[in-house]
Amino acid sequence: MLTIASQLDKIFRAAMTAAFGVDADPLVAVSQNEKFGDYQSNAAMGLAKLLSEKTSQKTNPRAVAEQIKAKLELGDIAQEVSIAGPGFINVRLSPQWLARQLQSIAGDERLGAEKTAGPLTVVVDYSGPNVAKQMHVGHLRSTIIGDSIARVIEFQGHDVIRQNHIGDWGTQFGMLIAFLKTQGREQNAQIEDLEDFYRKSKAKFDANPAFQDEARKNVVRLQAGDAEELALWKRIVEETRRHYEPIYKRLDVKLGLENERGESFYNPTLRGVVDDLKSKGVARESDGAIAIFVEGFENPLLIEKSGGGFLYGATDLAAIRFRAEQLHADRIIYTHDSRQAQHFNQVFDAARRAGWADGVALEYAPFGTMLGEDGKPFKTRSGDTVKLKELLDEAEERALAVVTAKNGELTADHRNQIAHAVGIGAVKYADLSKDRISDYMFSWDKMLSFDGNTAPYLQNAYVRVHGIFRKARSLEINRGAVTSATILLQSPHEAAIAKQILRLGEIVNLVGRELKPHHLCAYLYDLATQFHAFFEHCPVLKSEGSIRESRLALCELTGRTLGVGLDLLGIEHPEQM
Repeated sequence: MLTIASQLDKIFRAAMTAAFGVDADPLVAVSQNEKFGDYQSNAAMGLAKLLSEKTSQKTNPRAVAEQIKAKLELGDIAQEVSIAGPGFINVRLSPQWLARQLQSIAGDERLGAEKTAGPLTVVVDYSGPNVAKQMHVGHLRSTIIGDSIARVIEFQGHDVIRQNHIGDWGTQFGMLIAFLKTQGREQNAQIEDLEDFYRKSKAKFDANPAFQDEARKNVVRLQAGDAEELALWKRIVEETRRHYEPIYKRLDVKLGLENERGESFYNPTLRGVVDDLKSKGVARESDGAIAIFVEGFENPLLIEKSGGGFLYGATDLAAIRFRAEQLHADRIIYTHDSRQAQHFNQVFDAARRAGWADGVALEYAPFGTMLGEDGKPFKTRSGDTVKLKELLDEAEERALAVVTAKNGELTADHRNQIAHAVGIGAVKYADLSKDRISDYMFSWDKMLSFDGNTAPYLQNAYVRVHGIFRKARSLEINRGAVTSATILLQSPHEAAIAKQILRLGEIVNLVGRELKPHHLCAYLYDLATQFHAFFEHCPVLKSEGSIRESRLALCELTGRTLGVGLDLLGIEHPEQM
């Protein structure tokens, strides 16, 4: 089903063409002030300016709005059309028309959100942990923002290829392998604690020249494919993976081994990438190194060191070429820290000049920093980086205390399941509900609250829907018959829910376009707020006949919309809390 905005867009375009013979953007958007209407067109002011320039006579925007209004053919969509201020055209939707729109999507699992008619191949690059190190809070934003973006674009109907570009190659592996050798095979080369393993190997590298020399030799042997070094490198990678795969599962993030293409994957191609960039005049020698100079940036992008050895820029360019040529990407999206802005601008510029991104949209979706309640980057009390596993452990422990206090009669297993959904959901939503380009303050109390714009608040609305239907079953009300009930929008609270549900497709497209999941969070929060107000003012089970059936149908659609939206955010929604 076409979104309300797209239907109004089409109608306004036709009216503007009929009135003035121009095909211009009608600038249709949800009204900022509900007292004027539900949707508004802001095109009259711009169109008046255009007409004034054409005729050399001043044109009144309000008069332009009146002429557009006169040509509008809204049929039964609008209950009222009015003009406000200098020429804002406001449309108040008809409750009867809204009811029919809801009726038409009742049996649609996508709730009227259309799939794209022109699917693209979209590569989403996110997470990117480093080998021999545990994931920390710095990996959280990339992981969950990227996952939500991938889910939304996939829901739109595009072919999404997830890529986890892990740091599994480089000179540090010579050091790690050398240290692993010193542990002795009789100890089975234990590296259970990756952080401790890395710390000890680094300390030995800094203090022992002989160890440094051995580490450098290991790098050469590893790059040459020596069997022993390669086997130890694989063991380090596998041990790291054993640490982060449970975290992905716990976060319900859609990243598996099939999505993993680390730096090592591109290493065999780097010589050819650098040579190709040089032959095309994109890269050149600078102080013995190979560099790419990009207009607007003082420092160049280095891709090969003066003493030999490739840098991140070369690997990232190899990845773009692979994704464009081998994965046939139409769009490549990177979710990484905003401090990487210069790097990605330079890499994208180089890829375009090399001809590797012809017809490919290269997009960088940066994000800000997670801050503690002191306004500084989030750390432990001792000042160390917070391990992601420890953060998730604490989230579930705190959520379990909340769930136990609210519903202590549930079994321990049930409470643990709910605590997992609430705790992990709270952490994810606290991040996703903020504009990703902004820093945000991490607060346990705020994120676990059942009031305000939080995951528990949305989950509680979903629970309330299912609670209504549990009671309905005890009254022998057939839930199956609810989906075919005639919807009646007799109160402002019912109409508000209807309008919000019908906006799902608009919001999905907005997130897919701007790559900002907080728009979806705001939409779901508004829907949950409207549902709670509806619940308070419109009796459901105490109503009778067609009114009760209609209100149950609204509950059903609200629950399904909340469920779809939370799924797109990667947040669980239990039926009981």
